[in-house]
Amino acid sequence: MTAATKGPCLPSASTAPLAKGLTQELIVVLVEPQIPGNTGNIMRLCACTGAKLYLVGRLGFVLNDKYLERSAMDYRDQVEPIHCATFEEVLARHEGYTPFFLSSKATQAHWGVVYPPQTMLVFGSETTGLPEAFLTAHAKHSVRIPMVPQARSLNLANAVSIVLYEALRQQNA
Repeated sequence: MTAATKGPCLPSASTAPLAKGLTQELIVVLVEPQIPGNTGNIMRLCACTGAKLYLVGRLGFVLNDKYLERSAMDYRDQVEPIHCATFEEVLARHEGYTPFFLSSKATQAHWGVVYPPQTMLVFGSETTGLPEAFLTAHAKHSVRIPMVPQARSLNLANAVSIVLYEALRQQNA
């Protein structure tokens, strides 16, 4: 698949939780990811937690990129990312899910919200993040990972790990 793929979301192999108590009701959405190693690490994270993974829009790599394959390791066959042209397509496939939008520009901490069972965690591109106007329109569900004031941002794969495990912690407490 190339970065220019258009049309409906592509089907995916199902993923099963690898540990008792983990849920498939969590979805990670990456909007226009650019770095294949980050996406591969996030694929591995989703395989280990049972979360589904969507890639939205124009990708900065092809899905058989050697760096994506290397970072996903032998977990690659346990999670197949679903590539959609638009975020609206993801929402249409998962009615009833509550999206949370992650950004260093948001004001509320990721640990200060309650993640319901059907949660969608939405992350922007490594280079541009999510658009500020979009975050303003969804302020109630826009969250950030607190950092020291002089820090600009975390690595995307690390940010997904932090927030995904907070949602899992809350749902499995």
